[in-house]
Amino acid sequence: MSDQNSLNLETGSVESVEKYKFEPIKGYPMLHWQGKMPFTSTQYYPAQKKEVYGEEVNGWINKIFWGDNLQVMSHLLKEYRGMIQAIYIDPPFDSKADYKKKIKVKGKKYEGDTGSFEEKQYTDIWTNDQYLQFMYERIVILRELLCDSGTLIVHCDQSKGHLLRCLLDEIFGEKNFLNEVIWDYRRWPTPAPEYQKMHDNIYLYVKNKGKHKFIRQYMPRSKETEKRWKGKSIVASHGEDGERVPSDSTAEDSKGSPMNSVWYIPIVAPSGHERVGYPTQKPEALITKLILGCTDEGSIVFDCFMGSGTTQAVSLKLGRKFIGADINQGSVQTTTKRILKFLEKPSLVDQCSVYNSCGLEVYTVNHYDVFRNPLEAKSLLLEALEIEALSGSIYDGEKDGFMVKVMPVNRIATREDLNELIVNFPYKVFDQRKEGNPNKPVESIMLVCMGHESNLKAHLEQECGYKIDVKVVDILRDKANIEFKRDSEAEFIFVDGKLEVTNFYPMNLMQKLSLQKESVNEWRELVESIVIDWNYDGAAIEPTVVDIPTKNEFVVGSYNIPATAGTIKIKITDLLSDSYEEVIQHG
Repeated sequence: MSDQNSLNLETGSVESVEKYKFEPIKGYPMLHWQGKMPFTSTQYYPAQKKEVYGEEVNGWINKIFWGDNLQVMSHLLKEYRGMIQAIYIDPPFDSKADYKKKIKVKGKKYEGDTGSFEEKQYTDIWTNDQYLQFMYERIVILRELLCDSGTLIVHCDQSKGHLLRCLLDEIFGEKNFLNEVIWDYRRWPTPAPEYQKMHDNIYLYVKNKGKHKFIRQYMPRSKETEKRWKGKSIVASHGEDGERVPSDSTAEDSKGSPMNSVWYIPIVAPSGHERVGYPTQKPEALITKLILGCTDEGSIVFDCFMGSGTTQAVSLKLGRKFIGADINQGSVQTTTKRILKFLEKPSLVDQCSVYNSCGLEVYTVNHYDVFRNPLEAKSLLLEALEIEALSGSIYDGEKDGFMVKVMPVNRIATREDLNELIVNFPYKVFDQRKEGNPNKPVESIMLVCMGHESNLKAHLEQECGYKIDVKVVDILRDKANIEFKRDSEAEFIFVDGKLEVTNFYPMNLMQKLSLQKESVNEWRELVESIVIDWNYDGAAIEPTVVDIPTKNEFVVGSYNIPATAGTIKIKITDLLSDSYEEVIQHG
């Protein structure tokens, strides 16, 4: 795509653009799917700063966003359009699997089924058309964020890799394809009657071929090669017999052979020091090579499918600035905890840089704190609204004569979110109903959402082409009347100049562990971390106490109150990544 076809955005408005009209151009193949919709506009979404750790360095502080990544990127466009040097994404693979994290109580108090359980972190089950539209919209906006010398790195496998390559060719132009890297690894073999699948595909596309930044890396020579060439450099030239010939350079001048595009890197071991307990975690060694190949110290690196935070951790260690985003709050908590450990132990960094000590800000995009885990949202909504669930249908349930569709959660529902419904309406059935009773709506539809564009109802009525009755139920507006989960409880005392947590009951976690209040004798077994801001200003929490113990250790629970303390805010995060926050007046 040419540079003049850029996505337009103005604060607080939706701007129409001419890009992506799907008009065939000779020599530019295009991928088509049912319900393919042009990504012709986006809207600025606000963000709220929730937490601040550490300080700015040279006017920069790293950032993590909790929210739908399309809306996070729409927010970022205002300030970071054309400014990001490298974007790495490890998006859904359409692996037809649900990914789970084992939640295990600290200590040894609880045995059997009450001591641990598995919670779904996210689902990777898609229809083909839904997946392609999802990725298409995000790749479009990712390109807008890249600077002219920037690189997009897309990590995938054989499930959808060939289709993603077509999308990337369409959006970036096939001339801007740089490399396909094969990540070769070993894992436990399967009994399937096929060659064992033990590699992933990584596509590198640049914003502008020829202007792109590429930093060559080298592979160390084998002992046999070193002995054969006796310390001289091997150059890409050949003698009369076709054999490579050495240059006159000495061994000190040679860095080895230029790195090829097949990399063997072990996966993260189940009990390895890198393991943070998040599904599909990628090794730091892999991300390190990718980032070193296209960035300099101080470059901005972005990952909008953050997961366990490997991109952010590696960027910090290498002295790069970073921005991260994920829709799963568990990802945000995991990444924040991982980054804070690096900030506490500067010896862990790989490269000496002023940006190794750069602080961190945590944001939410829109006030979507009803659900911590969006995977649970649909079932919780159906239960809370007393909707009879349906399976094998374009609708999610039925209530009071309305067919119910639950819109994407943790973000505002847009017209584009209605595409799947519009494409799959039973139009033959609608024809029959219209013929039988022309004056009656052919369908009554209830849209359940968490915030929505003002024209959502009118758009569905118009695009359907039939008379339909549409009702919008907005959870953000109506949530005061709906209880989705039990709130956590905590008890505190002031004694001998200290703030002591005496009890903590994370109700959602306890319910999943089948625990009652009276069975919790050591509340610290259920706690992931505690942070305290001794002088809370009513805005973002800026903790001076950051109590994040290692895997099997407990939080301290008792904290010295400084003489300068004023309004205190404490945040307790449980093993599910649910957070309890309370403002406490002292003195």
